[in-house]
Amino acid sequence: MSKNDISFILHKPQLSENIGACARAIKNFNFKKLVLVDPKPTFPNDKILATSVGAKDIINQSKKYDSLDRAISKIDIVIATSARFRNKNIKHINLNDLKKIDFNKKIGFLFGSEASGLSNNEISYANYTLQIPTNPDFKSLNLSHSLIIIAQQVAGLIKPKNATFKKSKKIKSASKKEIQSMLSLCIQNLDKINFFKPKEKKPKMLENLRNVFYKMDLSAKETRILSSVFASLGKKR
Repeated sequence: MSKNDISFILHKPQLSENIGACARAIKNFNFKKLVLVDPKPTFPNDKILATSVGAKDIINQSKKYDSLDRAISKIDIVIATSARFRNKNIKHINLNDLKKIDFNKKIGFLFGSEASGLSNNEISYANYTLQIPTNPDFKSLNLSHSLIIIAQQVAGLIKPKNATFKKSKKIKSASKKEIQSMLSLCIQNLDKINFFKPKEKKPKMLENLRNVFYKMDLSAKETRILSSVFASLGKKR
């Protein structure tokens, strides 16, 4: 499965701002292919480039076609987005159904113009229609909003993985020695106020304290701060 095999097709888009915003949404989720069919504005133009912000590369490498049949000629599966249920012999899917799609094939997500969406004729090119769940009394979504919802969903399906959280390179993790020194200072002060009682429970209480401090993943700076706190508390008695 490759993100390079996913295309986002805008059929007769009317507003430059929406085209630029769609390019930005595509790049947000590391997709590459923007396809335009008979856009109303001159393409590209300064307004499109301005609203794409950092996604000018998506605009510059996009493809423009005069007809929908040419735009989808190299695509295996076309999924048309529609806020309306079509009384046609076509499979209707929702966002959760996307996991059933074979993303080893070339997939194209087709979006209609801002004013009228996709006609039944344009829907006839699709293998599926996709409906994004919205307020039944207010179904209309902005073009770029529809695209970014689908892009986020597909990105999670193509390369599902748990997010990894990285520390700043400027933050140094506390060493075991630093944590042990801080913990010893804490225990000394707790001993002075006769905290560990009854005495027979002291080993278990110490075990619990170690569990607390070791699983906190403290930085060296945080360990020094805590050591200063424990030292100050000891002096004030």
